[in-house]
Amino acid sequence: AFHQSMPKATYMYAVPREFYEKYGVRKYGAHGTSHRYVSEKVAELLGKDPKELKTISCHIGNGASICAVKYGKSFDTSMGFTPLSGLVMGTRTGDIDPATIPYIAKKTGLSLEEIVRIFNFESGLKGISALSSDLRDIEDVRDTNPYAAEAVEVYINRIKEYIGAYAAAMNGVDAIVFTAGVGENQKRIRAGIIKYLEFMGIKLDSKRNETREEALISSDDSTIPVWVVPTNEELVIARDTLRLVTK
Repeated sequence: AFHQSMPKATYMYAVPREFYEKYGVRKYGAHGTSHRYVSEKVAELLGKDPKELKTISCHIGNGASICAVKYGKSFDTSMGFTPLSGLVMGTRTGDIDPATIPYIAKKTGLSLEEIVRIFNFESGLKGISALSSDLRDIEDVRDTNPYAAEAVEVYINRIKEYIGAYAAAMNGVDAIVFTAGVGENQKRIRAGIIKYLEFMGIKLDSKRNETREEALISSDDSTIPVWVVPTNEELVIARDTLRLVTK
């Protein structure tokens, strides 16, 4: 529901209009409850109203998405019609040329359904590393296993591309927030992402980045504050339920 505020310019796909009007082919997004919580929480931590901020929320776990939250509302998000698009995930491809599907079908004899299953459950970090879908396993051997190193590089590359794109799409960004399993716990991944954002004046404080809890991890002279905020989707659901039943 959080993503229903997206404008048509960000949720429409460039397919025949009939596919959208008759069959609902468009971007829907996911992790909206988490993106809403952390974007509101970081506004609270900054002493601001969410309606004053442009925030990039990075929900990075086995499933992962990034959301551009503009003045308290979802403006764009990396997941699309299904959770398969966007970032590289534990077992999902993320963004990929759709023409690879008929190509692979022709080369292998696999059905379309089987290829989509592979894209969902055998790809992502698991596919590139040929090792595991769990980033912790890959990180353990990243310095000695070239496939693991490549998996991490691709993973980080896609995240920083989306952050850069959403900063441009919103014409600026006031805060960046990391959440979910990887976002909350993997300091090396956060550092790897932020390294590519230094051109924006973003600076990491390596000591602060040691955290696994709610904390500011950017330095005091960083142009944009970067936070780690553990998500709390259950709290958002409870609050919404209370609001609905007491209307």
